[in-house]
This record gives sequence, structure tokens and C-alpha cells, in this order.
Amino acid sequence: MIQPVTFSKRAIEEAMRIMAEQNLSGEYVLRVAVGGGGCSGGIAPILGFDKQKGTDIIYDISGVKIVVDKKHVMHLIGKHVEYHEVEDVSGFHFMDVPLKLD
Repeated sequence: MIQPVTFSKRAIEEAMRIMAEQNLSGEYVLRVAVGGGGCSGGIAPILGFDKQKGTDIIYDISGVKIVVDKKHVMHLIGKHVEYHEVEDVSGFHFMDVPLKLD
């Protein structure tokens, strides 16, 4: 199964905490998508909780169901999600992971 986006253990733990804290039912999943990057025309990866759709690629990391719409996969391959806490700021952070060509 393809996993276009990987997650650190800490990011998965935080997603699980948020789901429990928000009392999200079992029908909600963690969605990774891309959104418009504003006037520069770029795209930016985003995370959110959503319901699964028929066009999603679905995979599981440590009990968290992750979904990515098939049309977003090409923009997300090689992304890695970390969760950082620094002083008064915390949040999810997308990083690029170099692709290994054999």
C-alpha cells in the first residue's frame, strides 16, 4: 500500500489526542490535502479531520486512518509530518523527505 505522506510518532500521538479531545466519531479520518498557496500560485500541504470519500487512498499508521485524495497524491509524495512544540507555539509541520533512487 502506498503511503504518500509519512508521520512521526509524535505527530500520530498528537492527532490521536486531538481526535479524542474533540470527541470525533469513528467515521472521521485524518485528511492530508493540498490547498492554494495564495497569489504566488503555489500549493501548500494541509491537515484536517474529515469523512472518507470514494476517491481517497486510505492507509493506517498506528491506528490512525490517513486519507489522501488521489488527485493530491503527486503533490504530497515525499512529505513527512512532524509535530513541534516551541515555547508558546505548537503545531504540525510538513517536511520534504529526499527520495531514494536505487
